Amino acid sequence: MTERAAFAAEKRGFQAEVKQLLHLMIHSLYSNREIFLRELVSNASDACDKLRFEALDNAALFETDSDLKIRVAFDKASRTLTISDNGIGMSREEAINHLGTIAKSGTKEFFSRLSGDQQKDASLIGQFGVGFYSAFIVADKVTVLTRRAGDAAEAGVKWECSMAGDEAGEYSVEPYAKALRGTDIILHLREGEDDLLSGYKLRSILRKYSDHIVQPILMQKEEWDAEKAENVFKDEDETINQANALWARSKNDITDDEYKAFYKHVSHDFEDPMAWTHARVEGRQEYTQLLYIPKRAPFDLWDRNPHHGLKLYVRRVFIMDDAEKLLPHYLRFVRGVVDSADLPLNISREILQESKDVDTIRGGCAKRILSLLEDLAENRKEDYAAFWSEFGRVLKEGLGEDMANKDKLAGLMRFASTHLDSAEESTSFKDYISRMKEGQEKVYYVTAESFNAAKNSPHLEVFRKKGIEVLLLSDRVDEWAISQLTEFDGKQVVSVAKGGLDLGALENEEEKKKVEEQAEEFKPLLEKLKTSLGERVKDVRVTHRLTDSPACLVVDEHEMGANLARLLKAAGQNMPTAAPILEINPGHPMLTRLKTEDTKFDDWAAVLFDQALLAEGGTLDDPSTFIKRMNQLMLDMAR
Repeated sequence: MTERAAFAAEKRGFQAEVKQLLHLMIHSLYSNREIFLRELVSNASDACDKLRFEALDNAALFETDSDLKIRVAFDKASRTLTISDNGIGMSREEAINHLGTIAKSGTKEFFSRLSGDQQKDASLIGQFGVGFYSAFIVADKVTVLTRRAGDAAEAGVKWECSMAGDEAGEYSVEPYAKALRGTDIILHLREGEDDLLSGYKLRSILRKYSDHIVQPILMQKEEWDAEKAENVFKDEDETINQANALWARSKNDITDDEYKAFYKHVSHDFEDPMAWTHARVEGRQEYTQLLYIPKRAPFDLWDRNPHHGLKLYVRRVFIMDDAEKLLPHYLRFVRGVVDSADLPLNISREILQESKDVDTIRGGCAKRILSLLEDLAENRKEDYAAFWSEFGRVLKEGLGEDMANKDKLAGLMRFASTHLDSAEESTSFKDYISRMKEGQEKVYYVTAESFNAAKNSPHLEVFRKKGIEVLLLSDRVDEWAISQLTEFDGKQVVSVAKGGLDLGALENEEEKKKVEEQAEEFKPLLEKLKTSLGERVKDVRVTHRLTDSPACLVVDEHEMGANLARLLKAAGQNMPTAAPILEINPGHPMLTRLKTEDTKFDDWAAVLFDQALLAEGGTLDDPSTFIKRMNQLMLDMAR
């Protein structure tokens, strides 16, 4: 046994976020109060899993009892309900850290999203995961007796918190001699919760929510006593759950309700999953995968230091939570279990990063999830639309991260389009191609910082005139993601704001000839504009992209787009960028005026460039000078 220094009893205040979460839970989650038992039993199961894992290197942690189990008991006289486990247990420091604080990244963002609507907040709290704190849904006082495996009995800890009276929001920690390792959570039930002091009620809740728990859940056996007209306890235990690994069972023997209940166990989500896939993979690598797609994105999906991943088991022995290397990063929203028959029991996170066997598992899991998404997209279109709304931006990252599955991912992409009426609607590359005009050989897209900016981009003017559909890309990840995709189904994917615009067969010879004639006619003006603007432009040329605007900015085909350059700059990465090309619309009155302008030519040229920059979402280096110049030019015209 490990000796730990004695510590003094003390009272401590909850972390502010815990107080807020407790208040929200008690008021928002009461309508689904039974989940408290699922959460506490799930935590007890995790504690047993963690002990089994740590005992791989130190069998002494089992002490004299290697039979891991969970026990549920109630006492009508004292009105208490107790959930006990003989798992890893907690030291004083761990009790304070786990029970008095919320050590989750993204906590601040989570609370900022709470609306005050109990129904909506309940769903969000479910995504956040409430675990131990769910005890306060039904209890006004909670006592935790715990001792870490391997510590001496005297190193036990008593943690206690009452939500009634002046002590609400505080908890006490004091030494407690605990002979057996593990944790006992004693709930002192609120008034009106007497139905939980019933073996029948507790068994029904456990079988409903926790039947899949790997460890046996024990309760003292009860038998009807006719004389007393009530159930009485027997001197033996009974196992309430099936107590086996659900993922190891045949798919034919598992009901949808069991799959859903297991998802809630591994994810701590309150909602059912959107879809799941369960398969046993055999060959060079042998493993079982049970993978789920949630209905909603977790609150910390975009956290820079996320803890997203799968539970890893080796031959049904728990190894680690959040094994992120079992999935590519763009699938970080997936939850579930992988159970390998080949990995070593002592595998670490460092070994996971370098293992070829893990690479094989990761590739297999990615393909399985993408196939599941393809099935959703084909056969459950409304569900896929809901999935895309929650996780589409994450999935787009895969275009640049997963070259092996790029074609599958491209087929799953969805984008707004000039063919559709709103930003909420989206289309696939496949559907876009089915609507292409006769003679059209390319898929066109435009990028901008918002849907409205993309929809109203001057680069779309000639496409509207000819009725050519253009994809509208406005997510921050879009331009980077789409740059990884040069074609789809044999059709080149091109930006309408890059390179010289070639509409191919969609542009007749008469139009081409007119552009050539205008380029020759405006050649002196082009040279004059280029001289006036100097280093601000790479070139000035006549365009046929525009029908209404006087000018627009474009970049060469293989250069970084202006929108991506702005995004990188906003992120603190000042990448070197080439000067843009100014394209002018020879049919616009402003350009006709410029042909004969002498005294204010430089001012007009600067305004022309700045307007084109603003139209595509850029920012001016010197807004004040722009305003002064515009005001002066308008005054001159009014005279």
